[in-house]
Amino acid sequence: MPSTVRTLELPSGEAVPVLGQGTWKMGEDRRRRTDEVAALKLGLDLGIMLIDTAEMYASGGAEEVVAEAIAGRRDETFLVSKVLPTNASRAGVKRACENSLKRLSTDRIDLYLLHWPGSVPLSETVEAFETLKREGKIRHWGVSNFDTDEMEELVGLPSGSNVQTNQILYNLSRRGPEFDLAPWSLKRGIPLMAYSPVEQGALARNARLAAVAARHNATAAQIALAWAMAQPGVIAIPKAGRQEHVRQNAAALDIKLTPEDLAELDRAFPPPTRKRGLEMI
Repeated sequence: MPSTVRTLELPSGEAVPVLGQGTWKMGEDRRRRTDEVAALKLGLDLGIMLIDTAEMYASGGAEEVVAEAIAGRRDETFLVSKVLPTNASRAGVKRACENSLKRLSTDRIDLYLLHWPGSVPLSETVEAFETLKREGKIRHWGVSNFDTDEMEELVGLPSGSNVQTNQILYNLSRRGPEFDLAPWSLKRGIPLMAYSPVEQGALARNARLAAVAARHNATAAQIALAWAMAQPGVIAIPKAGRQEHVRQNAAALDIKLTPEDLAELDRAFPPPTRKRGLEMI
């Protein structure tokens, strides 16, 4: 068990863990459901109280897995879900949120995100989020896969400054956001939520990471995760469908990367020197 689960503050002032539990691809195979539920429950036991899901994941199946995992523990869980851009109209957001609430077996979502920018005017989606807040169906809202120019547009809208996070693809092999989006977000106190912090397992097999890992009696995946959590204003949400994987993720909280480690990682995975378009998977 980690010595402590570090937290950072949302713009609202609420503290959330820098390590969460992702659920992308959960709920797709009922044969894995028992293991997936057990993994999420263990994460809660280890203090990893933030769980991220979405209506898109397994067409709602992941939300049902989450509901089973948090049964009887809803009040200790910080629950994140997402609405598809095709459902981002006033009526669509309301309907999608109510459907997610039913699948999650709860009366509120702690943080509700627009999954990526779409064709519905952003102002309309923000108005719908604010209505859900007033109704108590969500506590906070944010976005996902927004680049710097899209964030600028968002915060310029009425109530747009109420955005609490931007969930993006960010890891050692995808450092593009560091050029402008990460500094922009940090300056405004808007945390970045890093999905695929181990690049869907690819970084777990990286020899350059293995060399750093050997000095910490850790795995390459743990080093990749520790690096992500060491970045200012970043929350990492790796997916773990097995209990052993959850324990390894939690143990990464105790890894303290040295300046020498960080310099070696910069040489292996150079930070960006120019603007790159925000990547998605």
